[in-house]
Amino acid sequence: YRLWLDPTMSYSCAYFRNADDSLEAAQRAKIRHTLDKLRLQPGETLLDVGCGWGALVREAAERHGADALGITLSHEQAAAFPESPPPARGRAKVELKHYHALADEGRAFDKIVSVGMAEHVGRRQLPGFHQDLRRLLKPGGLLLHHCITYQEEAPTNPWLLRRIFPGGYIPSFREVVHSLTRQGFVVWDVENLGPHYALTLDHWLEAFERHADTVETMYGADFVRMWRFYLQISAASFRVEDVYVHQILASRGRPARLPYTRDDLQTFDAPSGPAFAHGTGAPPQPNP
Repeated sequence: YRLWLDPTMSYSCAYFRNADDSLEAAQRAKIRHTLDKLRLQPGETLLDVGCGWGALVREAAERHGADALGITLSHEQAAAFPESPPPARGRAKVELKHYHALADEGRAFDKIVSVGMAEHVGRRQLPGFHQDLRRLLKPGGLLLHHCITYQEEAPTNPWLLRRIFPGGYIPSFREVVHSLTRQGFVVWDVENLGPHYALTLDHWLEAFERHADTVETMYGADFVRMWRFYLQISAASFRVEDVYVHQILASRGRPARLPYTRDDLQTFDAPSGPAFAHGTGAPPQPNP
């Protein structure tokens, strides 16, 4: 993964303020944008469910002064996190633990974030996943739920299911909202980042191709063809098919604190870039 991901090791959709942003800049913008939506305050507790390599957990502690816990089922991710420098303000920690086990411990957090996790729990487990998120969130707390979605319910591509994401299921947007609201979550804000994922995959494919010879030495030519195909069809899907990425801000019951407007989120120094052209995932080109 270090060969083709950015230095944050983020394996999820980035957030491009401009189409020519570097992948690292866009991933750091995604982390910042995600945490800003939670209006994270110093001293608050944050849970990152499926935290990956911990970049968001560390940012929550360093920039916001939060006590942030990330949980993962990867021994490698949990072991690697302490190797990073300690945070300057809050406390950051990663544990090897399942979200259901954590909920059974009776833990509760002020804020919860889940980035690219719901697609991997499976269709039957989605209601239970959201039920556990409710158990883990304090009344009035905020949840930022980020996941890939289909426009309508559909089976997972059988090739991806067999070769890339065993047990995975991409829910429809309405499935996610229905499941959340059945657990007592109140939805306050929704943003579609689908075009951003097409650009993200472009960067991943470009980086992968730069290191394809190294990957072939590690895993063989068949793996290289498989991974290249996966990145290519995924980028195409976000451009021309009804597959998106939705960030959903919700609360457990009425929120304890939430501004009336989004004005507080407009904190980026750089102006927004051009709009994405429909169906391409890239900014529109000027007429000759």
